Amino acid sequence: MGQGHGYGYSKSQQLSSVKKVPQCTVTSSPKRVIVQASTSELLRCLGEFLCCRCYRLKHLSPADPVLWLRAVDRSLLLQGWQDQAFVTPANVVFVYMLCRDVVDGDLVASEHELQAILLTCLYLSYSYMGNEISYPLKPFLVEAGKEAFWDRCLAIINATSSKMLRINADPHFFTQVFAELKSEGGCGPQDYSRVLDR
Repeated sequence: MGQGHGYGYSKSQQLSSVKKVPQCTVTSSPKRVIVQASTSELLRCLGEFLCCRCYRLKHLSPADPVLWLRAVDRSLLLQGWQDQAFVTPANVVFVYMLCRDVVDGDLVASEHELQAILLTCLYLSYSYMGNEISYPLKPFLVEAGKEAFWDRCLAIINATSSKMLRINADPHFFTQVFAELKSEGGCGPQDYSRVLDR
């Protein structure tokens, strides 16, 4: 997917997480499973997850959500709100964790609506994981008014605040969410057409 490599992001930017797997015998040492992926790979998996989840959006491409996220990140870089890209593997995992709980494919009726939800999740990710005390709202807004945005923020916080705390405190939970995001990459184009035909 060509769009995933734009805006100066390095393919070498990687994150690894390690999880112990229990063994059958007590005498053997535990094996370690390394979960590793680049930012571009995880973004592709997130895009594919959203395409599969939002089955009603027949014209949604997995590249679309990636472009929306990259555009906000680039805008904040160019405006001087951040010194380095926010969209990294750990932060993509965080965004995915929020999206997984709040994006309802039965209710999302348009790409515009999905973009609004996704960018609200991104804003909360910046607020929780970012280096700055605050960020400008404008890059995250797709509606004229702010009321719907703040209502979504509160709803997402109410639904996911315990997981937001847990993912930073519990490495095993982070590894689990990381692995689940990476597994979303298995939903290929043939799967989209099957889901869309329902």
